[in-house]
Amino acid sequence: MIWLLLTGLLVLVMVYDLVQTRHAVLRNFPIIGHFRYLLESVGPELRQYIVTSNDEERPFSRDQRTWIYASAKRQNNYSGFGTDNEVERLPNYLVIKHHTLGPPEPPRHRPDYPLPCAKVLGEKRGRAQAFRPASVVNISGMSYGSLSYAAVEAMNRGAAIAGCLHNTGEGGISPHHLHGGELVWQLGTGYFGARAPDGRFDPEEFVRKVERHPVRAVEIKLSQGAKPGLGGVLPGKKVTAEVAAIRGVPVGETVISPPGHREFGTVDEMLDFVEDLAERTGLPVGIKSAVGELDFWCELADRMASEDRGVDFITIDGGEGGTGAAPFVFADHVALPFKLAFTRVYREFALRDVHHDVVWIGSGRLGLPETALMAFCLGADMVNVGREAMMAVGCIQAQRCHTGHCPTGVATQNRWLVRGLVPTDKAARLANYVITLRKELTLLSEACGCPHPALLTADHMELLDGHLGSRPLAVRFGYEPGWELPSDAQRCELLEVIAAPPE
Repeated sequence: MIWLLLTGLLVLVMVYDLVQTRHAVLRNFPIIGHFRYLLESVGPELRQYIVTSNDEERPFSRDQRTWIYASAKRQNNYSGFGTDNEVERLPNYLVIKHHTLGPPEPPRHRPDYPLPCAKVLGEKRGRAQAFRPASVVNISGMSYGSLSYAAVEAMNRGAAIAGCLHNTGEGGISPHHLHGGELVWQLGTGYFGARAPDGRFDPEEFVRKVERHPVRAVEIKLSQGAKPGLGGVLPGKKVTAEVAAIRGVPVGETVISPPGHREFGTVDEMLDFVEDLAERTGLPVGIKSAVGELDFWCELADRMASEDRGVDFITIDGGEGGTGAAPFVFADHVALPFKLAFTRVYREFALRDVHHDVVWIGSGRLGLPETALMAFCLGADMVNVGREAMMAVGCIQAQRCHTGHCPTGVATQNRWLVRGLVPTDKAARLANYVITLRKELTLLSEACGCPHPALLTADHMELLDGHLGSRPLAVRFGYEPGWELPSDAQRCELLEVIAAPPE
């Protein structure tokens, strides 16, 4: 009799797990999935004696993942009993320097904590479709194919709720990108979505797609932090009939993008390509790249200082970034990490006084409040979040992205695993995460005496060296005073936008 009751109870639990929509792990792995949540709940107690500490796991520590999950679920994301970081012993530890005398009354904020970009994207070069991005936090490029249709839909719906931009990734625009969120169309070396039969770029198809879809800007991907110097790789098991049709490639065959673009091979040719896209569509056009050698960036800055041609935005991806799978050596040792990559490129533009002409976007593990704020202190105007957005919609850092067996249905095309991820539920979590990150950026900026993170300077943060010494970011990266700030005109316009009542 007891066995019958136990069996009946397990059947009820299994049925509940299969039909509930909040937890992808339980939908995909009924009953046994509960052990994951049980172990997670007693993790702090167990870790006092065994396993790892809160800050040891990589690429995102347990503390970082906990903050993302709690923020996405609108749960308490505070911590108790003080920091568990050994701040005096950790090299390159970020410290934010708050203003000693704060305002007498706490500022009032809208519940969605809007943070508009300090610059108008495309304004400098007179693009017909220039606009001021409504959110400084946006979704980084992650393709349909590498991610599941449910994950892409959840991110697009969440972007619509949070009022942020959704980068398509290099896989083209799919039906799953069309649930209300505005798009940045990323053109990689494969030109997917605007690909001619011979693999070259098809400008007519590109224009047709732009006219039919909510594309606000175009990003030409030169390389990415996951595998700089290599083209994208989509395993054949992920190339379903739908993915193949969208990309214009054979079903079931591994898709390898070339390392470089066929439409240009020099900075001069790239700028011609950029201007052609902008003229055909009126959209702002920018580039995304990881950073290695600096010759390319010096020539680009020189040309933009002396010519009318130029990119409207630059997305710098740190070598530690990247949602895509990659060979270990490329993931671990190719391309500079974000702090060095961004500051070296930004310096070249600042030295030529053209840094104000570009909207700067940071990418590469910047989806946490302190790292995002660091990017703004160094001159970034916006940040893109990738893996953090994946975690907001259910990723548990299983690191199975390249196998097609993602247990939460985020990075797979396996229909059984994908069914565990319910887009409408996860969309709300994505929006919660983005809004919470904007909220904490707002609060941190105000703690430093500024109403917006773009108004912070590199002197507002210091890097500890692990030996009771520290240096401000400005000193560490050789910034001259005011380099990292918007121009006076841009600053005045931003303050007017912030002060304006909501529409």
